Amino acid sequence: MAQFEQFPINLETLKRSGLGAPIAVLMLLAMIVIPLPPFLLDIFFIFNIAFSLLILMVALNADRPMDFAVFPTIILVATLFRLALNVASTRVVLLEGHTGPAAAGQVIKSFGEFVIGGNYTVGLIVFIILVIINFAVVTKGSGRISEVSARFTLDAMPGKQMAIDADLNSGLIDQDEARQRRKDIAQEADFYGSMDGASKFVRGDAVAGIMITVINIIGGLIVGVFQHDMGAGEAGQIYVLLTIGDGLVAQIPALVLSSAAGIIVTRVSDSGDSMGEQVSKQLLDNPKVILITAGVLLFVGVIPGMPNIPFLLFGSALAGFGYWQIQKQKEPVVELAEGTPTPEQTLENEAPVMKELSWDDVPMVDSIGLEVGYRLIPMVDQAQGGELMGRIKGVRKKLSQELGFLIPAVHIRDNLDLPPNNYRISLMGVTVGEAEILAEQEMAINPGQVYGTLEGTETTDPAFGLEAIWIEPSKRESAQGLGYTVVDPETVIATHLSQLLQGHAHELIGHEELQKLMDQLAKTTPKLVEDLVPKLMPLGTVVRVAQNLLSEGIPIKDMRTIAESLVENGHKTQDATILTAQVRVALGRMIVQKINGLEKELEVITLSPELEQLLHQSIQGVEGAAALEPVMAEKLHKGLAESSQRQEMVGKPAVLLTSPQLREMMARFVKHSIPGLSVLSYSEIPDDKQLKIIATVGS
Repeated sequence: MAQFEQFPINLETLKRSGLGAPIAVLMLLAMIVIPLPPFLLDIFFIFNIAFSLLILMVALNADRPMDFAVFPTIILVATLFRLALNVASTRVVLLEGHTGPAAAGQVIKSFGEFVIGGNYTVGLIVFIILVIINFAVVTKGSGRISEVSARFTLDAMPGKQMAIDADLNSGLIDQDEARQRRKDIAQEADFYGSMDGASKFVRGDAVAGIMITVINIIGGLIVGVFQHDMGAGEAGQIYVLLTIGDGLVAQIPALVLSSAAGIIVTRVSDSGDSMGEQVSKQLLDNPKVILITAGVLLFVGVIPGMPNIPFLLFGSALAGFGYWQIQKQKEPVVELAEGTPTPEQTLENEAPVMKELSWDDVPMVDSIGLEVGYRLIPMVDQAQGGELMGRIKGVRKKLSQELGFLIPAVHIRDNLDLPPNNYRISLMGVTVGEAEILAEQEMAINPGQVYGTLEGTETTDPAFGLEAIWIEPSKRESAQGLGYTVVDPETVIATHLSQLLQGHAHELIGHEELQKLMDQLAKTTPKLVEDLVPKLMPLGTVVRVAQNLLSEGIPIKDMRTIAESLVENGHKTQDATILTAQVRVALGRMIVQKINGLEKELEVITLSPELEQLLHQSIQGVEGAAALEPVMAEKLHKGLAESSQRQEMVGKPAVLLTSPQLREMMARFVKHSIPGLSVLSYSEIPDDKQLKIIATVGS
């Protein structure tokens, strides 16, 4: 009993070891080399017929070719098996054929006697016709279709890949579905390429069948007459019967397999319907076509000299079927028109059935939305050469790498309420940017210093607010020669989108995105994440810290340093503002490098000691700049703006250096009024960075 219990485990071990295929190939070689008794030949021939019928049924019921992706391999295995049987049966026929028609088994004998029917010439002709049908019609056609399908599938791969990228960028599909679609495309190309090669095996098998039959007949006559002293007629009677029977047993499965190959490669539907359903829908669902065919048959049926009764029978049957199809299509209308309802009944019947509202009826707002007027639709349609999808994907990839979290997909849709040339960008359903685009022209942007004027439509660059002119594409080189920066409409929209996403990055990260970052961090430092969330602080506090950092233009790529700083300071306070300040200190080197690059010296603007002391007193017990007097605030703003402008004129970053207590207040004070000014605290400056004070405000 224990031995039987171990048997499945041994089979599983054999399967996992990968020895199944080599053993099958060795068995095929053994069939060629080792003589088989007639009984085993019968078993193998019947198995070959059943196997080919099974393949045909699977091909008929496959919804699409990829549902039977292993078919090319099965064709190869079935062909090798059939050729091995031909060699084995040929050996038996030539060695034992002189003993009688049953020498090679009952299957070969039965097929031979059934087809020949007592007339060897007719039987031979029928066999040759069968081989020609398989070789010249079915196999050749299947091979040609496989070849063309493989070529067109490979040519269409780039377009399909671009369509997947477009759907992914527009948010119609997610990453998993996009990955599955790309895998399906690759498998489809591999399948048709394999079918192109497998069809050559089937075609070669048909040629081999003809040659084997001729060789068996000639060899049988030679063996029978010269080795077994049989008469030519007797030898021909026995060996021709055995040869034709052997050939039929091999060619009938070959014809079935070739038909299955033709059916598979000609399937073009992906609707999920079986072949019978497709034939019924596409061939028999149009009563007009059926009635016309019936009319032609009935007309031919009344012509004298024609076989009137068959034509009239078929014509009448088709006419009846067509009439039934018409009545079937009218059934819903007839049911609604039955009876004579009263006005009250009509109102009651026509009243729509209102289903109960559910949360599915409440639409979710898109994280990032892009709406375009109808004249801008070609820019997002890749079938019309639109490149905006690719540009937006590039923007998302670049910002995701820079900011440290995955930027959500941009949902693009047309909006007929917009002016034809306008687009609108929204975050969380709220419009944050809108501009007009001339899709057939290019934008020449004035970077600050140009050497001439251009003819065109004056406008403003939506991303940076610079003066610009819409020009014809033919004037591009001349505009660049005058110092203008020339960009196409797709770049204008993509740049505008990039600027808005950078400025509102803190609005794009929430609990879900932060949890994904924590999951990624847990793969390398699980203990750190375990000590932080939720053991030390809730996820919402970490989210708020990340939002504070992003709102000040600080990436959250270094999530490990951020988490370590939160763990270190989380025992002292749970205030997100204070924790953000501590995290900034930990990220000081990265913050300074982002502002000043690899320069060893950092030029800074400082506040006078008197002004700093006054600001310190003003924030005692109040919220930041709320205590600044208007005169003081105006004077402070003017001094900072002038110093910042001087730095920008010489091409260097403007940095205000303050005490840690004032940094957060001053950052809010200058955020919108002086956007180019960065505010740092003394504790955020790395020890190896040299400071150079270029201006002191308030002195």
